[in-house]
Amino acid sequence: MFTGYCFIFILSLIFLFMMRVIAKRVGLVDKPNARKHHKGAIPLVGGISIFAAISVTFLSFLPHTRDLYLYLSCALVLIVLGAFDDRLDISFKIRLIVQAGISIAMIVIGGHSLHNLGFLMGSETIQLSVFSSYIITIIGVIGVIGAINAFNMVDGIDGIDGLLGGLAAVTIGSMGVVFYLSGNTYLGTMCGLIVTAIIPYIMLNLGIPFGTKAKVFMGDAGSMFIGFTVVWLLIKATQDPESYAFKPVTALWLIAIPLMDMATIMIRRIRKGQSPFKPDREHLHHIFQRIGLSSRQTLLTICAMALTCSVIGLWSDYVGIAESTMFVAFLVMFVCYFATISHIFRIVTFVRNILGIKTSKVSTD
Repeated sequence: MFTGYCFIFILSLIFLFMMRVIAKRVGLVDKPNARKHHKGAIPLVGGISIFAAISVTFLSFLPHTRDLYLYLSCALVLIVLGAFDDRLDISFKIRLIVQAGISIAMIVIGGHSLHNLGFLMGSETIQLSVFSSYIITIIGVIGVIGAINAFNMVDGIDGIDGLLGGLAAVTIGSMGVVFYLSGNTYLGTMCGLIVTAIIPYIMLNLGIPFGTKAKVFMGDAGSMFIGFTVVWLLIKATQDPESYAFKPVTALWLIAIPLMDMATIMIRRIRKGQSPFKPDREHLHHIFQRIGLSSRQTLLTICAMALTCSVIGLWSDYVGIAESTMFVAFLVMFVCYFATISHIFRIVTFVRNILGIKTSKVSTD
């Protein structure tokens, strides 16, 4: 399979450079404005290129199954939807309808749904009815895609390049390791190939080694595709008896950072009497930059946080810690996260005063 990994890496790189040229001709680019501080028009082809490389490689090196065709078909729909959104800025209602449709296709055609929540409340497993599993699956797909997309929005706005690619690599890579350890080499290989396809994007996004002249952004097509891929793999790992790899509650730990960030933002907006979908500069990456972290420091810090949560979740699952305990621990972590983020500027100022660090006033705008 080493050949497959080399193949997808090179193919992803080739597609990125090819799609850059096409994107500039058709206007699929991100231009600087009052909120976006990058220089020049940057092609929004990261997700499209990664998907193209994955599709060709999967169909060339992996056994063809109905599940594989379903996954690639659903992903293709989201890639097309995202590309139109990147180019024309379509209504969020259309995006939600299509994502809901994709969720239903997963359930009806593939039989993939969130129907077993595990032993969250103690000694009895929580089994959902057919109707409830439909609703929960649809909400789950839309929610994870939304959470992932929030981190995609930093592309070109605050200069935190590599963040979405890094988070995706951590989450999907973690699942790949568990799939391999549980004996599911097929899904483990899928995860490994996806991460390998993402690496060239991260390199170009960070300007390695070609500099900013070859820079690309993920685009909404990419964030939708990454979000859907994460949900697909999580459902396979927790709900499918043939590919079961870890407990359902462990999934919360694997996507903890985007999930907690989205939940915190929505709660704070609602408390202010605002729409939970109102755009603002309250996300984790915004806060880190406003307290003085550089773009690279923000990238490394958030990726390290995501990796730590993944390791804790997978370790807890491996040693057999009760699911109810893992769930309570996750809720405690979320409460601590919410409280810290809500008072972060006071905390930073207090710590700096204790340490005697003299700096300019922390921006809270």
